[in-house]
Amino acid sequence: MSILNIVDLNKSFGGLRALSNVNLSIDKASVHAIIGPNGAGKSTLLNCFVGRLEPDTGSVTFDGKSLLGIKPHEINQLGVSRVFQTPEIFGDLTVLDNVMIPGFARRDGAFRINAWNPVRRKGPIAEKAMAMLKDVGLDGKADQVAGQLSRGDKRRLELAMCVVQDPKLLLLDEPTAGMSRADTNKTIELMQTIAKRGVTMVVIEHDMHVVFSLAHKISVLAQGTVIAEDLPEKIKGDPRVQEAYLGGAHL
Repeated sequence: MSILNIVDLNKSFGGLRALSNVNLSIDKASVHAIIGPNGAGKSTLLNCFVGRLEPDTGSVTFDGKSLLGIKPHEINQLGVSRVFQTPEIFGDLTVLDNVMIPGFARRDGAFRINAWNPVRRKGPIAEKAMAMLKDVGLDGKADQVAGQLSRGDKRRLELAMCVVQDPKLLLLDEPTAGMSRADTNKTIELMQTIAKRGVTMVVIEHDMHVVFSLAHKISVLAQGTVIAEDLPEKIKGDPRVQEAYLGGAHL
């Protein structure tokens, strides 16, 4: 059963065709990887999912509801969360506060920080935030200023900020970019744990070690078009994928 369906999606920027008749069906409770060379249209596709870009034609349906014309925060309220290429955290706030804020926003629809509305560290959201930090191995850094974290810890913090919202669909754009191999492996383990909870995940990633460690299915984009979609083992041997993605080298 699919949770996200993309039908005949097209997007151009002036004379540049970024997406051309893209069709995708993302199965519920699966990990679906989208790979392809730089400039293939992967991030453009994700931006069409979350309301940052409006496609020229085509449809994007999530859990039976069209996402076209809906604002990003409204899409988030439907149960879609996104992890960006560069970690987007509140660098001046503590690690715990970073996780509590999206928890409040998910519950209330919005949350504004100011002198009259500080982050209150009591109640069920505080308890849930601490549980999330324990899951990602950051509970010992709850009171640390988030901007002081390493890149790997910032990425895990951002994952906790997404998961605390109880998403149905988690979109990850290059989740291990710039990480050491040790941090990458820790992040893979964390994403595997999240997937086991039944969260559907769409992962854009260049690191094939990450892709083949996580994905149940892989779609390959090249020049804005899906050129292949299959199980990981079959994608590895597809000559079209090898040619488009690595110039004929084996994955």
